[in-house]
Parts: sequence; C-alpha cells; structure tokens
Amino acid sequence: MTAMPFPVSEIVASRRPHRKDAARNFDALLTAAREAFAEHGAEASLEDIARRAGVGIGTLYRNFPTRRDLFESVYADEVNALCRAAVEVADREPWEALTAWLRRFAGYMVTKRAVREALNDESDIFMACRESMYAAGGPLLERAQQAGVARSDMDFGDLLRMVAGITATAFDDDAQRDRVLAIALDGVRTAR
Repeated sequence: MTAMPFPVSEIVASRRPHRKDAARNFDALLTAAREAFAEHGAEASLEDIARRAGVGIGTLYRNFPTRRDLFESVYADEVNALCRAAVEVADREPWEALTAWLRRFAGYMVTKRAVREALNDESDIFMACRESMYAAGGPLLERAQQAGVARSDMDFGDLLRMVAGITATAFDDDAQRDRVLAIALDGVRTAR
C-alpha cells in the first residue's frame, strides 16, 4: 500500500489550520471532542469540549462554526487514522495485518456511533470517508483471502458489518469486547 491515497486525507488536510498554534488548538479540539462524544454521545457539551482542549469557546467556534462541522471533522479524522493504520500494518503477515486493522476499526466504531447520528449517509464527507475506508481496509481482506487464511465467501462489507454489529453491543469493558471480537474473527479465519 502507498501512503495516503485516500480522499478523506484531503478533507482533513484542508480543514486543519496552517499556523502551528492554530493547528495545535485544532488537534486538541478534535481529541477532546472524540473523547466527549465517546463518553456522552452526540449531545456532548461544546463548552466541555473547549475546556477539555484547554481553549475558549470562541476558539472552538472559530475552528468549527457549527456542531455539524465538529462532527464531520472528528469523523473524517477518525477515518483518516484508520487509513493510516491500514498502511502501517500492511507489511505484516496477511492475517495479522487484517486483524490488527479490524481491532482498530472496532475502537473507531465507538466514536462513529456518537457522530453518525448527526451525519447524513449521503453527505459528501460520509461518502468520501466510506470510499477511503474501503480503499484502505479492503485490500487487507483480499490479501488474507489470497493467502488462504480468510474465508473467500465474504466481502469487505460483510466483514465491516460483522464488526460493527459486535461493537454496537454493550460490554462490561474493552477486554470483553476484544474477546468477543476474537471469537467472531475465528469464524472468518480458514481452518489450518
């Protein structure tokens, strides 16, 4: 895989300020928003997000004039990180690369649930993110299938839906979620 041929990378880069101090504030706001959305859902307080980021509410609104702008930016940043993760694991053995990326995808689903409520599936940002995610993760499944370590009777959409279904369930903790994901992935792996 090459470095970042994904449409979402351009979206993230175009929204991030160029000045170092402004870029730091932007990144801190994204991190704070991601945490707040994971904890409190789509209704997380913008004032709380600004406080967590160590900036004033005016700085939040300068970077994200609307709540939707913040949702879109968090979502695009998360998908961008998923795309980078696919590139980072691509040189591992096929099964290890696929499962490492899917574990990262499972973590991403926590944030996605919170911001997804605010995004339309037909929006440009959603479509670019979906295209990027499939372009990044799809080849990992194909490589595992070609190596004979993953079932050939499924496609990437099937796999993402399975993991999304697992992550939609409430778990006692991350360790339990990881165990259930491992059990499900055993069903994806071919017998050796």
